[in-house]
Amino acid sequence: MPYDPKFNVFIIPVLVLLVSRIIKFIIFYFRHGQDFRYTLHHAMSYGHMPSVHTALMTSMVTSVGYYAGIDSGAFAVAVVMAVIVVDDATRLRVYMGNHSEYINLIKERLNIDNKKYPDLKERMGHRASEVMAGAIVGFLSTMLLIKILG
Repeated sequence: MPYDPKFNVFIIPVLVLLVSRIIKFIIFYFRHGQDFRYTLHHAMSYGHMPSVHTALMTSMVTSVGYYAGIDSGAFAVAVVMAVIVVDDATRLRVYMGNHSEYINLIKERLNIDNKKYPDLKERMGHRASEVMAGAIVGFLSTMLLIKILG
């Protein structure tokens, strides 16, 4: 069976996901004291630069638009999914982080056992700059891979 270039709609976003994760790891590593273990644990969690969710969704929208056309139903679905995921990454997870901060503060003030109830992660959402960087990484990586893969 010959290779179908439309399969790139799946392959390219997966490759962009890997590229953006590597970029995120490198940036986090140099920003946080070049501690490999700390970076491995924290850089692969939510938040930080660039937004991997945004890179992935931008890649999906771009590759679907390129291969299926911007007038296709698949492109419309990709855009709607991207809006939902990026909105979640920027707003909903920021609210969750705020709630975690307040819960941790209450825990501290009530002197609740930290071993039994460990602190909640407070940094989950993305800043606008992290989302923008993710969109740029996603778009440019996708266009480069489209060029390479043909």
